[in-house]
Amino acid sequence: MKKKWNWRGIISIFVLLSLLLAIVYVIFAIQNAPSEPDPSNPYLRVKSDYSLMLLQCVLGVLAMMLPGVLMHRIRIEIPSNMLVLYTIFLYCAIYLGEVRSFYYMVPHWDTVLHTFSGGVLATLGFSVITLLNKTERIPMIMSPAFVALFTFCFAVTLGVFWEIYEYTADGILGLNMQKFALDNGQQLVGHAALGDTMKDLMVDCLGAFIVSVIGYISLKYQKGWIEKLQVLKK
Repeated sequence: MKKKWNWRGIISIFVLLSLLLAIVYVIFAIQNAPSEPDPSNPYLRVKSDYSLMLLQCVLGVLAMMLPGVLMHRIRIEIPSNMLVLYTIFLYCAIYLGEVRSFYYMVPHWDTVLHTFSGGVLATLGFSVITLLNKTERIPMIMSPAFVALFTFCFAVTLGVFWEIYEYTADGILGLNMQKFALDNGQQLVGHAALGDTMKDLMVDCLGAFIVSVIGYISLKYQKGWIEKLQVLKK
């Protein structure tokens, strides 16, 4: 019989090893990194850059373990498609974004990821409704418009919490998660300093709105699209 590859497991192991190796690399690199940026070398990473990288990689490893803990502790079933999307997002956001500097090297990389995350969080919002009501499907006594509005607000709220986390980490650890400074260390001021945060919130809203509309159509006309990604109670 032809062997069937467990692509979800392969992807998960690959991403986890990438993050663990990045942690080892950062621990050694941070010791020799300068404390202040060099204007003549805008691509030189300083200690705060490596501190951010280390924080993100550690959180990424914990995030990789989270679905398994949730499935074991509170007995929920997460679809394989959702887990694959979740794992790929972590790889793109943490390893490619922070470790490989895609946030600086690839135009609009952060914008694409925030749009995608807004959609994923909206999908999670549909699952929250079923879990809170202890049902396998979204209760039909709820109007599709109400469910779509809830999922949109749920996703945007989590996006706001993420920006609060970035602001707090920047203030306490001296990082640059909110990109208030350029890669050469020059700090932005005024309206420019708010640009990254506001752009993130706007594309979070865009991604959440798109998925909420898709979910609304799926529920109203019983298409079954959104149910394929729903987290269910075992």
